[in-house]
Amino acid sequence: MDQSFLLMLSNLLHLHNSIDPTTSLISSPTSTSSSPTSLLTSSSAAPLLFFTIASVLSYIASSRPSSSSSSSSSPAASDYSVSAFRALSTEHIWSLEAPLRDAQWRSLYGLSYPVFTTVVDKLKPHIALSNLSLPSDYAVAMVLSRLTHGFSAKSLAARYSLEPYLISKITNMVTRLLATKLYPEFIKIPVSRRRLIETTQAFEELTSLPNMCGAIDGSPIRLHKQNLSGNYKCRYGYNAVQLEVVADHKKIFWDVCVKAPGGTDDAAHFRESLLYNRLTSGDIVWDKVINVRGHPVRPYIVGDWCYPLLSFLLTPFSPNGMGTPAQNLFDGMLMKGRSVVVEAIGLLKGRWKILQDLNVGLNHVPQTIVACCVLHNLCQIAREPEPEPWKDPEENGMPPRVLDSEKSFYYFGESLRQALADDLHQRLSSR
Repeated sequence: MDQSFLLMLSNLLHLHNSIDPTTSLISSPTSTSSSPTSLLTSSSAAPLLFFTIASVLSYIASSRPSSSSSSSSSPAASDYSVSAFRALSTEHIWSLEAPLRDAQWRSLYGLSYPVFTTVVDKLKPHIALSNLSLPSDYAVAMVLSRLTHGFSAKSLAARYSLEPYLISKITNMVTRLLATKLYPEFIKIPVSRRRLIETTQAFEELTSLPNMCGAIDGSPIRLHKQNLSGNYKCRYGYNAVQLEVVADHKKIFWDVCVKAPGGTDDAAHFRESLLYNRLTSGDIVWDKVINVRGHPVRPYIVGDWCYPLLSFLLTPFSPNGMGTPAQNLFDGMLMKGRSVVVEAIGLLKGRWKILQDLNVGLNHVPQTIVACCVLHNLCQIAREPEPEPWKDPEENGMPPRVLDSEKSFYYFGESLRQALADDLHQRLSSR
């Protein structure tokens, strides 16, 4: 008999027992109340309801194509069915050794089983409020399989035997929860002294530059087959939205912004971000100040020459090595620190392949990208194996002009950068 039909019958038995636990549909051999007559004359309506539904299901099952023909048209469908997920996530999962179990889980859902259960546990209370007809773990697994493999709603609907509109609805719900409910927990600006010290010391070990607390970069996220007007065409010739992230030494994002179409340059996108507004207004207070050649140096982030030079954002002196020896040495160390954010973006797109060609509605693009950033941080915190990173083309462009409102930040950043370069050159040349 068809396995899915058996599964439906099993579910109906459980349904019957919950409706009318006093009447058994499967009796023991010695029972005298198992005849159709006795069942149909029961005081409860549940047996009649059961047999009515079972008859309909039997007709449907008999009219379906044979398993051999269906398997030939969709050989991988069984890997994503409800019964396959249930088998893998219940009794079968505990019979596997942890490395094999987690490797199998990563191949399907992009992360290990323990990290998967963490995501489910954190989202379950919020999913429960939505009255979703699917169990929370099944809904999360379905969305993760879409994010990690880049499946469209239509292709995933065939695998999960659901309608495409329902796949889109569940995807939008889960990514929205990740981007709102889990964002504050897993994407945080390092303001605590303990985290600041850990981050700045790690960057100093990497670059020999003191008080660096992050690296910023932007990357276009390609939009799948969307005919868009305006400024969506990015510098590589395809329609995209612009992602901006700041990463620490562990390649963990501590700020994410998706506010601009792909044709927006990095400097303009940064100036539109909440992070820029908080830094220029003094809303973020980094309580760690050191003195370098008479200059008070607060924690700062680094970026390439596409970003404006500011007191809290240092950029290279020259994109082509035309500075003094001290300046060129500084530039090399700064770009070494910046490399962590380039690697982090590569891991993000390598781990969640949907970001290589994003196939969701435009209104849901930002939350999907942010959700993937949250999941990336979860994986980095849990020290999940790093996938083969996605390679973006090398950037090029002219340094942005300084706005009138930024001149005081620029002049301070200019003197600060030179002091750091001279100090670095003196320290390293005297070794």
